Parts: sequence; structure tokens; C-alpha cells
Amino acid sequence: MKVVLIGVGQAGGKLTQALAEFDYEMDFDAVRGALAVNTAETDLQTLDIETQLIGQDRVRGHGVGGDNELGAEVMQEDAVEVMDALDGKITAEAEAVFVVAGLGGGTGSGGAPVLVRELKRVYDVPVYALGILPGRGEGSMYQANAGRSLKTVVREADSTILVDNDAWHDAGESVEAAFDTINRNIAQRIGLLFASGENVEGVGESVVDSSEIINTLREGGIACVGYASAAAGEDAEDNINAVTSITRSALFTGTSLPDAVTADAALLVVAGRPDAIPRKGVERARSWVEDQTGSLQVRGGDFPLDSDRLAALVLLGGVERSPRIDEFMERAREAQQEQEQVDHTANFQNDQLDDLF
Repeated sequence: MKVVLIGVGQAGGKLTQALAEFDYEMDFDAVRGALAVNTAETDLQTLDIETQLIGQDRVRGHGVGGDNELGAEVMQEDAVEVMDALDGKITAEAEAVFVVAGLGGGTGSGGAPVLVRELKRVYDVPVYALGILPGRGEGSMYQANAGRSLKTVVREADSTILVDNDAWHDAGESVEAAFDTINRNIAQRIGLLFASGENVEGVGESVVDSSEIINTLREGGIACVGYASAAAGEDAEDNINAVTSITRSALFTGTSLPDAVTADAALLVVAGRPDAIPRKGVERARSWVEDQTGSLQVRGGDFPLDSDRLAALVLLGGVERSPRIDEFMERAREAQQEQEQVDHTANFQNDQLDDLF
């Protein structure tokens, strides 16, 4: 699946670079262009991909300080500059555009929905969002920002793949290490999803193509990705149970949105050496995903890959009924109310002190 990536904000830029690097290292050639857009100049300076600074008239390269309303305004004002920077990247061979952003900050959460809307106005290809939800411990501002951003970007994008920051990091990690771990996990999974819709060496019995990814995401709303792997046996017959097992793990413990199982559509991709992928195992696992998700639109296929392991990648489309989404939106509403109740001038209403002027 040939894609163009646009990272918005600090988290979006870092993840876009991680996706581009993974695609390059694996020689998949699915990422056909990558651009990072930000209001903070220092964040762009740490990236190796092409960058675009916006909001110079408003914030002078210093960022928007977590203000996602300002982030949205800046993107609206500088949308022409961003579209000019994309000129020549979104060509006829591009099959989709992904706008990548952390939904809790300022530039990403405010700017991503605006950019998605602008891209859809100009281009005919699907425009998807890849959004990162803040973890529970990241502060009320981030929760409130993400709630507003998610509500908006889901409405604007053709589909929004969500990653919950609490899903893919190890307990006890520092914040910086946790983000690095999350980015590696996302790059592996989403990068494999992009590549599974590409023409690769090796002949499988039923190779996935990009149309199956697009059709799974066509339901709109919210999507998520699950992944698990295990060592492969020598022969396909030895791996029937292994395929079923890793598919279960991918759906129940390896998803980017924990507890999201009920879906409108799903795609199961089994990656590995073609002679190690059991057709019976893939079909059995696909049928199992159908039962678990309650969807009659469950596609399945192979991804030939020279590896001594088997991997199961599960893409779920239309998971907005997930309890995890309800839980997060409630958390975001509480955070918004908490922010509105804070009186930042209370500490200064003291009659025992004279005003300076």
C-alpha cells in the first residue's frame, strides 16, 4: 500500500520518522513521502525527514504551549504553505495519505483535523488519521485536548487508527523511554500493515493487496491494529495451531486499543515464509476473528516474508463502540470540567498585599 505520511506536532513528527525508517530498513518501499509539520522549530531540528515550520507570525517558532485551539488556527492560516510543501509527494501512485499526530498536545491535536479536512478537499485518495491517545498519567490538559481532537478528527477523516499510549509500553519505564518503545511498536505494526498491501517477493496462496486494507477501513469511524508473533515450525502443517494462537494474542492482548474487539470489519494478515504459512490455519483463524468481532466482513490473507517467525496482524475497522473509547471520552470530559473550574487568579486575591500598580 503506497502511502504518504504527514506528521503534525512533536509526537506526530517523531512517529512519522519512525515509520519512514522502518519502511526503509525493511526495504518495503511502501512509504512514498514523509513530511513533519510543527509550530516548534526545535522539535523539527531533531528530525531527518523533510520538515515544515508553521505559525511563525503567531508563535515565532516556539510552539503553541498545548493550546490546541491556537494549533487549529495556525494550521488554518498556514494550510497553503503545508500544501505547497506536499507538492510532488502525493502523486498518482499514492493510494492513501496518513496524517499522524499525538492527540493530547497543542499543534498535533489542533492541527491534524484541520489538515485532514484540507487534504480531503484537494485529493481523491483516502485520507486517514493515525492518532495517539495520551496515557492516564499524562495530565488533564492532554486528556481534554485529546477528547476534543478525537471527536473532530473522526468526523473529518475517512478512518482514524488509534493507539492508546497505555497499550504498548513497559511498566517502570521513564516517559522518554516509554515514548520510544511506543513508537517502535507502532512503526512495526503499522509499517507491516502498509507493506502487506505491497507487491513483495515470494508467492503466497492468498496475498493481501491494498484494496483489502482500504475496504476494511471504509467503514469509517475508529480502527485499531493488533499484532503477535511466534517461532515458526519447519512445515505448514506444524503451524496450524500456532497461527490460531498468535491471532488470539493479537486480538486480545496485542491491540493498539485494548479491549476493542467488536468491529464492523476486520482484516487478518499472516506473515512468514510462504511454505510455513498453513492455509487451514489462516482460514481457521479468520473464522475465529469473525466469531469474536461479530463482523461478517473479515478478510484474510498472506504476507510472504523471509523470516523464521510467523506473525499475525489484525486490523479492526469500526471499533468506536469499544468500552475503551467510552472510558477515555468520560476521562476527557472530566478533565475538561476540571480545567474549567480552575481559577488561576485565586492565589493573587490577597488583601494583605498591595498591588504593584
